[in-house]
Amino acid sequence: MVTPFARRRHNAPHFLAIGLIAALAARPAHAEVNDYPTSARADYVIGCMAANGNTREALLKCSCAIDAIASLMPYSHYEEAETALSLQAGGGVGGRVGLFRDPPEIKAVIEELHRAQAEANLQCR
Repeated sequence: MVTPFARRRHNAPHFLAIGLIAALAARPAHAEVNDYPTSARADYVIGCMAANGNTREALLKCSCAIDAIASLMPYSHYEEAETALSLQAGGGVGGRVGLFRDPPEIKAVIEELHRAQAEANLQCR
């Protein structure tokens, strides 16, 4: 004879499996927030700290800022914007800076980065 208690214990693995599946399905749709490689985050923080005095306060604000930026734009857009800005600052390839400044797609990702940085500045005071 199987008691009701024993029957409940027998079903426990099924309830755990269903709970695990439900928990995984309930993950946020924007789980890509963590798609920024550690090296990109570290590079941002190092550059940001250098521009802001290399203090502990700068470390906290800069690491907060890259986390905020990562929550606002996908890494692929961030990478495009950073590449374009870097090439603009360095004169482009063979002095052709217009290739990295003028196309609407480039302007759009740079503007997206600037908006994300402005929001990060507000969030990370």
